[in-house]
Amino acid sequence: MNQDPRNDQPETTCPDCGKTYQPDLASGLGGGCPHCLARMLAQETEKDDGEGNPSPPLAAGDTLGGVEILAPLARGGMGVVYKARQPELNRVVAIKVIDAKLAGVPEFTQRFEREARALAVLNHPNVVQVFDYGHEDGLCYLVMEWVDGTSLREILAAGHLSADDALRYVPQICDALEYAHAQGVVHRDIKPENILIDREGQLKIADFGIARMRSDEQTGQEFVTEASQVMGSPHYMAPEQQQHTDRVDHRADLYSLGVVFYEMLTGELPLGRFPTPSQRVKVDVTLDEVVLKTLEHDPNRRYQRASEIKQALTAPVAAAPAAVPATPAPAANRPHITGFAWWSLACAVASLPVLWEMTRAWFIDAEELGRSFFT
Repeated sequence: MNQDPRNDQPETTCPDCGKTYQPDLASGLGGGCPHCLARMLAQETEKDDGEGNPSPPLAAGDTLGGVEILAPLARGGMGVVYKARQPELNRVVAIKVIDAKLAGVPEFTQRFEREARALAVLNHPNVVQVFDYGHEDGLCYLVMEWVDGTSLREILAAGHLSADDALRYVPQICDALEYAHAQGVVHRDIKPENILIDREGQLKIADFGIARMRSDEQTGQEFVTEASQVMGSPHYMAPEQQQHTDRVDHRADLYSLGVVFYEMLTGELPLGRFPTPSQRVKVDVTLDEVVLKTLEHDPNRRYQRASEIKQALTAPVAAAPAAVPATPAPAANRPHITGFAWWSLACAVASLPVLWEMTRAWFIDAEELGRSFFT
C-alpha cells in the first residue's frame, strides 16, 4: 500500500493554541492553524439573535444571485440554507449560502464550487436539482430545487415512520445512489438530515457538498475532497471511510444506507453488538439478511451496487415448488367397486328364481319327452 508522503512531514505547533497540525493542511486554509479556524467559526456560530438562535448572514427580503430570501431553513457545516424565490420565474427555490468565514478560504470555496458542478451533472427524480451557483458580495451560493416537505430526520424524531414506509423509501434512495454512482459521484454523507421527502412521498437526496468525484479518464473529472480528508457523519460512515480514506468508493454510501435503513426500522443506530431488526421490532426476518449484508465491515462482502439492495427488497418471494398430486389411496375407489359388486350380486340374486324356473321347466319338458319316446 502506498503511504501518503504528507504523513512523513514534521508537524507544526500553533503558538496560539499549542496544538499541532500538518503544514500542507494549513496551506489549504490560508496558512492558519486549522484548530484556531474551527474555534473561530464555532464562536461566530454562537452569536445569536437574542433568542438562542444563531444569526444567519442574510435576512428576509435580502437578495443574492437574483433570488429573494424568504426565511432561513437550516444551518450546516458549510453555511445556511434558505427558502427563497426567483422573481423572474416566480418559483420557490432553496439557496445554500457558504459561511462568510469560509468564503475567503480557497480550499472551502473550491469545495463549494465543486459541489455545484457535481450536482449539475445529476438529473434524477430522487436527487435535489441544482439550478445555479455563483459568488456575490463575498458570499458563495448555490440555488437548488425547493422540496416542499420534511427531512427523514424530522420524521424519525416524530416517530411517524413505519416499516412499510421504510420499504417504500429505501428503494428510492437506491435509485438515486445507483444513478449518482454511475455518474462517478459518491455522496459520502448519507444520513437522515440529507434525505428529504415531499408531501407526495417523493424522496430526494440533498447535500452533495462533501461528495467525492471519481476521476474519469474520459471526462477528466477530479476529486471533490482530498483523499486524506475524513468527510462524513461518524455514526453513518463506513469503516473504511474512517480508517482508510484513500480506499473509499461508492460502497461507502451503501454502508451508510444500511445504517439509515436500520434506524428507519428500529429507531436506533446499529452500534456495537446490535440486535437484528426483527429482534427489535416486528418486521419480516428476511429484512435482517438485507440489512446485515449492507452493514458488512468488509466492502467486498457488502452489496456491490445500490440496485442489488433494491432488488433484494422488491423481488417477489420465490414461488414454492408446485405440490405433486398424491396418488389416490385404494380406499378412494372402494365405494365405486363395492357398489358395482353389490349391484351385480343383487342382479344375480334377483335372477335366481327365474333361472330356477327355467331350469325346472327344462327338466319337466325333458321328462315328458322321455315318456313320449318310450310309450
